[in-house]
Amino acid sequence: MFLTSYPLTLLQTLVLALISYTTYRLYTHLRLASAHRHLAASKGCKSPPNWRQSPFLFGLDIFYNSYKDMKAHCSLENTRTRFWALGANTVQMKLTGATLFSTIEPENVKSVRATDFKNWGLGEGRKLMLVPFIGEGIFTSDGAAWQHSRDMLRPSFVRNSVGDCDIFERHVQNLIKAIPRDGEMVDLQPLFLSLSLDVATEFLFGESTNSLSADDVDAETKEYARAIDHILKVLGGQEQGGLTFIGLMMGLFPPNWTLKGEYKVVHNYVDGFIDRAVVDKRRYELEKVILDDKPELPGRRYIFLHELLDRTTDRLKIRSELLNILLAGRDSTAALLSNMWFELSKRPAAWARLQQEVSALDGALPTFGQLKEMKYLRAFLNESLRLYPILPENNRTAQVDTVLPLGGGADGKSPILVKKGQIVLWSIHIMHRRKDIYGEDAEEFRPERWLDTEQGQGLRVGWEYLPFNGGPRICIGQQFALTEASYVTVRLMQEFNAIESKDPEPWREMFTVTCQGLGGCKIVLTP
Repeated sequence: MFLTSYPLTLLQTLVLALISYTTYRLYTHLRLASAHRHLAASKGCKSPPNWRQSPFLFGLDIFYNSYKDMKAHCSLENTRTRFWALGANTVQMKLTGATLFSTIEPENVKSVRATDFKNWGLGEGRKLMLVPFIGEGIFTSDGAAWQHSRDMLRPSFVRNSVGDCDIFERHVQNLIKAIPRDGEMVDLQPLFLSLSLDVATEFLFGESTNSLSADDVDAETKEYARAIDHILKVLGGQEQGGLTFIGLMMGLFPPNWTLKGEYKVVHNYVDGFIDRAVVDKRRYELEKVILDDKPELPGRRYIFLHELLDRTTDRLKIRSELLNILLAGRDSTAALLSNMWFELSKRPAAWARLQQEVSALDGALPTFGQLKEMKYLRAFLNESLRLYPILPENNRTAQVDTVLPLGGGADGKSPILVKKGQIVLWSIHIMHRRKDIYGEDAEEFRPERWLDTEQGQGLRVGWEYLPFNGGPRICIGQQFALTEASYVTVRLMQEFNAIESKDPEPWREMFTVTCQGLGGCKIVLTP
């Protein structure tokens, strides 16, 4: 009797377990749905317009269009065209069953980045893409871990060293030597990448890669530069499939394991700097003990890595923070300079006006204070960052049920319910081109819009202008990047009298982790 009843009892147990699980899931779903309806009603939430997509393809048509646009280097422009066609500043779309919101509304971005900051996180996609590469640091962590990174790094970017222009001059000299003086065309974009790498490594490590100087660069540095370029092209969808970047950002695809060898090259290279810095720090501390802090011992010049060693002995943490800052310092500044000089080469009147401003230095090297006084130079930088933001799109994932203040309903004035786990993406590229914010000439490159005139004040903006993001996670290195771009521009204009563009095509996007021009910056400079 036992043998015949046992299978029936087991089957009953399984059926009961299935019923219990199904009942629990249904109860949880109904309870959440009720909570969502209550929250939406209490806040007056309404749904935003739907993105134009096939209702039968579960968002696969969006991925396909994104893939085509990225391969054709027209993702930003095509997304902008679709946004304008919808006539809405916030839309929703369905991706493989999940709801995603896309917005170009400054108040929504302000909510995510500032007023509702604690309710939003990076999401798994960003971490999948970047943590294997640069580790858990200021750009790849949330919550307490992010706050710890921020608190540890911020003092290094408010010191006088950020305004110390001496760190740039030697590398600018190498840049000047690399530019032909006989009328031959040069592409400044790869030179700016090398320059920003050389400056960033000297600031961070106390030793420069010297990649602009063919006599000084070694095989290890060349291999490091090759590896990091390859990694960024793969993660940005420029190599081995254009969906890599999109999929990782949304947390849909696993990381590309073929890059593990390249990651090791980068990690080993940075570890070498850390090893040497540890030895240098011990030697310096020993000398202090021997000399008993007498005046005979010169103070160490400021080095970012030495400051990190004073704050933590965790080697992995140090390497991760260095790589986080290095990635931003190298690519962001190079992209800013490249985009800026692309426009400058096509604008003789702007070149003449900048030359006039620079001539006030009478050939002397510019100081930090003098750079800040150059109003047209700053206006040109602002306009470059407006039309060509370095990070043109960004996103965050809701950590709890929350709301966006605008975008719902037919008029777009009602709040929007965002459920836990849903993603909000915003396009700075499109927001910076809104005619209701920047005027009918919003798509034109016009630095003068930032200048005060007799007719009135220049452009004053808040959350409508976000080249360095905003809120608690505003870029801590923005002043360093602006100072470097300003210094390099002034020094090149002191060295060369005329510029000519050799690229007749309009600017087109090239995504890696940041965004720069596909065609580079091909020009001729006259001494």
